[in-house]
Amino acid sequence: MTGFAAALAAGPLVLDGGLSNQLAAAGHDLADALWSARLLADAPEAVLAAHRAYFAAGAQVAISASYQASFEGFARRGVDRAGAARLLARSVALAREAAEGWPGPRRWVAASVGPYGAVSADGSEYRGRYGLTVAELEAFHRPRLEVLAAAGPDVLALETVPDADEARALLRAVRGLGVPAWLSFGAAGGRTRAGQPLAEAFALAADVPEVVAVGVNCCSPEEADRAVALAARVTGKPVVVYPNSGEGWDAAAGDWCGEPTFEGARVAGWLADGARLVGGCCRVGPDGIRAVAAAVAAATGTGAAAGRARTGGRGRAF
Repeated sequence: MTGFAAALAAGPLVLDGGLSNQLAAAGHDLADALWSARLLADAPEAVLAAHRAYFAAGAQVAISASYQASFEGFARRGVDRAGAARLLARSVALAREAAEGWPGPRRWVAASVGPYGAVSADGSEYRGRYGLTVAELEAFHRPRLEVLAAAGPDVLALETVPDADEARALLRAVRGLGVPAWLSFGAAGGRTRAGQPLAEAFALAADVPEVVAVGVNCCSPEEADRAVALAARVTGKPVVVYPNSGEGWDAAAGDWCGEPTFEGARVAGWLADGARLVGGCCRVGPDGIRAVAAAVAAATGTGAAAGRARTGGRGRAF
């Protein structure tokens, strides 16, 4: 094993948190069909600062601002295909720039590949079942995967996948790209968002050599508690887990509600069950990732890493 897969074999890595909430906290309006990806064109320095904030909190892996980016989405904003390819590549370059210069172990870059529903910007990423065939979904995903892979990330993050059919398409689309990938599903009640049993969805990646980790993201912490051991048992691969804060979204009010249940105390259980990539998704900011980094350090006995997490990395304010 070399590169990212070897790093996973050596021990757990800390992922970043929700990029969108960090950008929103910095005052950026993300009420746009491109979501965070809009800032790749309009304010790339803001994306860079958000990545750095998570590295300062103890993250070891930055997930790029390409979740909702696509040729089709940029075309609706008047960006031609060549321009869209440059913006997709820029998402990886910004994460790479943010990863440079930190002391200690290497920092890594994951190129985010969101589901078809995310690009549609209509909430269907939480339902799946788009009415498209596996072949049609593969044809949609492959071009942007090619561009992202060519930009030189360490791993492709196939994330928030709502549907086993879309997972099949993505697993086909990553073949031959020369970049490892992780596959993480959105989940509720032990099932994908489209309703398939998680065990069956995880099993799709068990024998795919490009996939170095399987798991869940953008779900409740309680759902993550149940899913980690299942993913490890079904696939025999390292597990990736980065849930939301645990708050709920009130669509009528247009706001988050309830109390967060994401906490560092859960991390030891995830690690014991097979997690090797651990972080947060929506509403989990740098403070949450600092708690994750400290919990990973405590569980693995890496005191120096815990110290860096507590003091904010290099002590710089980004």
